[in-house]
Amino acid sequence: MANITLRGNPIKTNGELPLLGSLAPNFSLVTKELQDVNLDTFAGKKKLLNIVPSLDTPICATSTRKFNETVGKRKDCVVLVISADLPFAAGRFCSTEGLENVITLSMMRSKNFAKDYGVLIEEGALAGITARALLVLDEQNKVLFSQLVPEIAQEPNYDGALAVLN
Repeated sequence: MANITLRGNPIKTNGELPLLGSLAPNFSLVTKELQDVNLDTFAGKKKLLNIVPSLDTPICATSTRKFNETVGKRKDCVVLVISADLPFAAGRFCSTEGLENVITLSMMRSKNFAKDYGVLIEEGALAGITARALLVLDEQNKVLFSQLVPEIAQEPNYDGALAVLN
């Protein structure tokens, strides 16, 4: 169980992020087209997992825009923005913002992703959605970088994730 804060108030997640060097757990998430995808869907590419509580918040929107610009056009990498948002809302956000270089994925059908990755918030006002986290996976889904952002209202370590991708 990891301890994080929301505006200084302590909250807990259900576990810990996958360890550096370990294989990331497989997942089943839903695209904005309502298709189920898993890690195999993105085989052969590096993966940046931008795990956010909701795209309807300023920090989540900012991180998604930043990764759309800095990583999204690369052919060797995909940016997966994972949240509890419904696929329709995530699709609308990307359309409104003109973001074409990220793939939004929803936990609409299952919270197993959040549980397996240790980012499910278990208490407080945000119980049931994800903490803010970043993971970089190589082409074989080995964890190269991970960060559980200690304060939900704080931006992630962009430079750390980008350095590993480069």
